Amino acid sequence: MIYLLGGSGYVGHAYQALLTRKGIPFRNLRRAEVDYSNKDALRAALLHDKPEFVINAAGYTGKPNVDACELHKHECLFGNAVLPGIVAEACAEAGVPWGHVSSGCIYTGSRPDGKGFTETDAPNFTFRTNNCSFYSGCKALGEDVLAGKPSVYVWRLRIPFDNIDNPRNYLTKLLRYPRLLEATNSISQLEEFCAATFACWEKRVPFGTYNVTNPGHVTTREVVELIRQSGVSNKAFDFFKDEGEFMHLAAKTPRSNCTMDSSKLASVGITMTEVREALRRDLRTWRKAAA
Repeated sequence: MIYLLGGSGYVGHAYQALLTRKGIPFRNLRRAEVDYSNKDALRAALLHDKPEFVINAAGYTGKPNVDACELHKHECLFGNAVLPGIVAEACAEAGVPWGHVSSGCIYTGSRPDGKGFTETDAPNFTFRTNNCSFYSGCKALGEDVLAGKPSVYVWRLRIPFDNIDNPRNYLTKLLRYPRLLEATNSISQLEEFCAATFACWEKRVPFGTYNVTNPGHVTTREVVELIRQSGVSNKAFDFFKDEGEFMHLAAKTPRSNCTMDSSKLASVGITMTEVREALRRDLRTWRKAAA
C-alpha cells in the first residue's frame, strides 16, 4: 500500500490516476483524517498502516500563480520548506522510504556552457542568491532540509502540462493569458512525470535527486506555434516586449525560466518523450474543460 500526501492537488490527482490505472492500493491521506503536518500524527499512521512507500505531492504553489505566494508567505514557507522536513523525520522514524515532489524553479537560465542544469549544480534562483520569488526560495529551502536524508527521492518538476484544459496546465495558461513572456524552458508532461517518479521506486533506483523533465527545451513562441499548428487555437498571441515590461505590468515577483538536464533519470533506465513530441501528442488529443 502506498501513502499519498497532497492527493487533492493538480499533481496529486495525476498520482491518484496513475496508481488506480496500475491497480496499486493507496491511501490518499487527507489532513482532516490524519494531520500529516504533525510529525507524531504522521509517524503513528505510518506505524499503524505500514505503507510500502510514501509520495509527498503536498506543497503551496499559490493561485492563480506564484505571485500569490508573495501574499501568503507563511503558507508557502510551511508547505514547501517546513513540511518536507516533518515528512522526512516521520518516515525515518517509521522506517518508510518516500519521494518528494520538488521543483526545477530553483534555477534560472542555463549552465555557463549553455547546457541544462544537472542535479549536481547548485541552485541559482534562491534566497541565497537574492534574486528569486518567495516560492522558489522556499522550494530551495525544502531541498536543503532534505540534503543527506536517507531513503528519499527528490523529484524536480518543471511547468507541468498535459492534454486536459486546467488552470494549472501550462498550455491552458498560454491560451488564457492576455500577453505572454518569451522565455526558454524545460517542462514536464504531467502523466509522464508521475510515471517516471513512481518508476524510481518500482525499479528501486538509487535514492537521491532527479530532474524529471521531458528531454530538450522549448521557447514560449515555439509552444504557441505548436498550438496554432494543432488547431487548438488560432488566436493572435501577444507578447511583452521584454522581461522588464513583464515585471512592470504583469508580475509581482521574478519568474524562473531555465533549462534542465534529465540524463541522470535516463541513465537509470527511465525515459520520457522528447518535449516537442510530447507537446504535439497532447495538443492532438486536447480536451477542453467542461462548460
